[in-house]
Amino acid sequence: MGLLEKLQNEMKQAMKNKDRDRLSTIRMLISEIKKVQIDSKKDLSDEEIVKILQKYAKQRKDAIEQYKNAGREDLVEKEEKELKIVNEFLPEQLSEEEVEKIVAETIEELNASSMKDMGRVMKAVMSKIAGKADGSIVSKIVKNKLNN
Repeated sequence: MGLLEKLQNEMKQAMKNKDRDRLSTIRMLISEIKKVQIDSKKDLSDEEIVKILQKYAKQRKDAIEQYKNAGREDLVEKEEKELKIVNEFLPEQLSEEEVEKIVAETIEELNASSMKDMGRVMKAVMSKIAGKADGSIVSKIVKNKLNN
């Protein structure tokens, strides 16, 4: 079963359970996926769908941060619920230690030695972890490893 099918099945289940928050979030995710499908005029792979979900999750994280700064706890709670639901459909995230190991292996494979190689290393690492870690965390780790 593909990720889109899973989302559609979860949407049906949320309707049956009368879970409005979950239903609303899943509908929004499906809407985002359909919009990209229409724009690109093709069916999306699970990897492409994961990228859309990650983008949506990042938007939720940014919104949480902004609402916290504005003192809007009611909206923070709503966004956190949405983020939790979105995370259910994303691949399990790697720990920082696991990312560090992959980065170290990649630097060794590419014989990278300086910050000039950062682009090559980032590209190789991101293709290996494909959605299992946040790019900003990977970037921070790559910078630390290349600066040492």
